[in-house]
Amino acid sequence: GGYGSGSYGSGGRGFSGGRGGGGGGGGGNPGGRLRDIDWSKENLKPIQKNFYHEHATVTRRDQYEIDQWIAENQVTLDGRGIPRPVWEFSEASFPNELTDLLYAKFQKPTVIQSISWPIAMSGRDIISIAKTGSGKTLAFMLPAIIHTTKQAVRGRYDGPSVLVLLPTRELAQQVQEVSIDFCNALGLKLACLFGGASKGPQARDLERGVDIVVYVFFCQALIYKVRTLASDFQRDAAFLNVGSMELAANHNITQFVDVLEEHAKQSRMMQLLNDIMNQPECKTIIFVETKRKADDLTRWMRRDGWPTLCIHGDKNQGERDWVLSEFRAGKTPIMLATDVAARGLDVDDIKFVINYDYPNNSEDYVHRIGRTGRRDKRGTAYTFFTPQNAPKAKDLIKVLEEAGQTVPQPLRDLQGRAGTGNSRGRWAGSSGGGMKRGYSGSDDYSGKKGRYDNGGGYGGGRW
Repeated sequence: GGYGSGSYGSGGRGFSGGRGGGGGGGGGNPGGRLRDIDWSKENLKPIQKNFYHEHATVTRRDQYEIDQWIAENQVTLDGRGIPRPVWEFSEASFPNELTDLLYAKFQKPTVIQSISWPIAMSGRDIISIAKTGSGKTLAFMLPAIIHTTKQAVRGRYDGPSVLVLLPTRELAQQVQEVSIDFCNALGLKLACLFGGASKGPQARDLERGVDIVVYVFFCQALIYKVRTLASDFQRDAAFLNVGSMELAANHNITQFVDVLEEHAKQSRMMQLLNDIMNQPECKTIIFVETKRKADDLTRWMRRDGWPTLCIHGDKNQGERDWVLSEFRAGKTPIMLATDVAARGLDVDDIKFVINYDYPNNSEDYVHRIGRTGRRDKRGTAYTFFTPQNAPKAKDLIKVLEEAGQTVPQPLRDLQGRAGTGNSRGRWAGSSGGGMKRGYSGSDDYSGKKGRYDNGGGYGGGRW
């Protein structure tokens, strides 16, 4: 109980004394006195959904030109009466406040935005799929903001009009960061709810009243269940896919695969990092298989002087936020991560991705390397592939070939083979060529800013 049903602008009641049930339950138990609402007995105001007015420029645009644009961008569309795409922010029927903000931040809409905005603004349900870094957040958030402003003014105790569901804390925070300026421009309040942070501020946000709630799933199994139920909730949905319908990596990313034994990974990584750290842009994310390996490898690298931090699911929210802040600012250009960061991390200037451990499947591989090459920038991904990964070689080769990348012969040799033996070895051994950089040796980096004094801890180097 508490949330209304439906899409944008549902206006469910129930927070802090709304019709959902007589108060928020006190500071120690927010919502404790809420009760279920029988919506069949409620006299609900109709929800206005269609606010799209096609711009004259869009109406006059030649259909052949549109068809050519759709083909060039590998757009797949399905559904009735899909509106024409918009190619400029000024064509999107947004208020001037939002249009001015868009032009201040970006040059033009991305492909998914060009198509999604007219559909969503028309009140249609939509399923949109696109590569990482394609502008999906504003593709759904701006129509949500517009829908909210077009409903009746929210009462003091009314619930939110928009609920945004996301799989990770980092992704929820990034949606909040991307959206907050647009919400503020139209006087809307947004709250971001997730575990691992203090409940007090989140509860106070809800008690004061919010228009949009960004919420993190707490159960992975629930995520998959909701995916299967999407068709039950949506009505006459339009389907949009930008790019190949097959699993495909971003073509702006140059991919290299090293076939090697487990014990050789560390030495190879040191060789790569020695080269990478001499590049003008060197921000690098390294993916590993387990949280323990992330901690152990980070500890070893820091003792060897590398400016490295790590992030994974066992880190508390304060430490995760601090690590991401240091990484974004470039104070620490190397970050190790488990897959908790693979689907949510949005840092524009990551130039390199190293898959120290190959992921469980090619879909996760594509999402991992998608941390670089964002927003039409170039990036490079290095992947360590061992004989134990042989059953996954076929799918990886397919991804490489689709992107026009070189497939090394040793990887082809592994195709179809099952991994045999155990060559995991002791990966936390010698540096294998890494240069000492004068780090103090302390392993405790949680919450301590400015760790890399005199330019980042490189003894005499450019850091």
